[in-house]
Amino acid sequence: MFELSEKAQALREQVLAFMDEHVYPNEHLHHEQIANAENRWAPTAILEELKGKAKAAGLWNLFLPESDYGAGLTNFEYAHLCEIMGRSHMAPEVFNCSAPDTGNMETIARYGSPEQQKQWLEPLLAGEIRSCFSMTEPAVASSDATNISCEIRRDGDEYVINGRKWWSSGAMTTTCKIAIVMGKTDAGAEKHKQQSMILVPLDTPGVKIIRPLTVFGYDHAPHGHAEIEYDNVRVPASNMLLGEGRGFEIAQGRLGPGRIHHCMRTIGVAERALEAMCQRVNEREAFGKPLAQFDSIRKDIARSRLEIEQCRLLTLKAAHMMDTVGNKVARQEIAMIKVAAPSMALKILDRAIQVHGATGVCQDTFLAAAWAQVRTLRLADGPDEVHLDSIAKLELRNYPQTHARSH
Repeated sequence: MFELSEKAQALREQVLAFMDEHVYPNEHLHHEQIANAENRWAPTAILEELKGKAKAAGLWNLFLPESDYGAGLTNFEYAHLCEIMGRSHMAPEVFNCSAPDTGNMETIARYGSPEQQKQWLEPLLAGEIRSCFSMTEPAVASSDATNISCEIRRDGDEYVINGRKWWSSGAMTTTCKIAIVMGKTDAGAEKHKQQSMILVPLDTPGVKIIRPLTVFGYDHAPHGHAEIEYDNVRVPASNMLLGEGRGFEIAQGRLGPGRIHHCMRTIGVAERALEAMCQRVNEREAFGKPLAQFDSIRKDIARSRLEIEQCRLLTLKAAHMMDTVGNKVARQEIAMIKVAAPSMALKILDRAIQVHGATGVCQDTFLAAAWAQVRTLRLADGPDEVHLDSIAKLELRNYPQTHARSH
């Protein structure tokens, strides 16, 4: 289970080298270019430059498992690369492996028509455009996706879309051209057959970006998270993905790999935080001795290493199960890692912030921004509570109910 193929190991070494040579040295420049840009929502010059270098190096679209479009890696193999990319906020996009594009590309590759793939998948795979996923709504509890009220109504050869979405991550960037919108096509159908997914170009009349949303004050430019109004938006009927009432089916196929990616990237963040913590405590002194000699700090370092290793093993197990027995059988493990990884990383980031003191909460390290970003993952793709409920239900199936004996 733990061995990588020669191909995957070679790609892992290439990604490590590329990160050292190109990504880490340019993180500060990337942030400078965002801060000084005329349009903060446009991709930075350094990001576009590094994308070209990654593509030329063959480190491109590595995420699509067993696909003609990508590197043909399994979920387990790609997970190792995903962890490395997760160490830098800009890295996934450099390799064209960033959310929500990965999930959207996989969706169109798996469920899209040849025409949809030609129009939207090909430019996404080329890194020429970006995309967003419009599911969450401000007016309903979207953790229960059956609540979604956005209407997708058939009108002749078109569908008419009306509704308001938010947290459409990536919609703010100038290169975002297409949204996958989840909405209701038949309110009278069986509960999980009411929803559909449809492709909506963002330049369609009636699509209005209301505002960017911030995460603990960070707007995550140039990517961004948008609130979007769809007001009598008309698109061709051929833009429907897979067919009416297939939205939940698509969502289940889309979210499994995406959760593996999120969790492995999060483990990468935690590794980098632990690395920063160890470097800091070796360099700083307080009360006449290095911070590394304080017992409480040593215990925090030890606990951090334990927690990272436990979470990585659980995540790799889930990826291995997805490859060998499928997403449905692995659904408990997938739910478990979605709860475990963000909580683990938040604890380690908090410890790293603490040993950095005032430096840890300002822009001079990646720690504060990373904490804010990871905290959102306890909500994204379903809040912890939903996953915990699913884990418990699956666990209880192993213990059939028995009636209490009468005494």
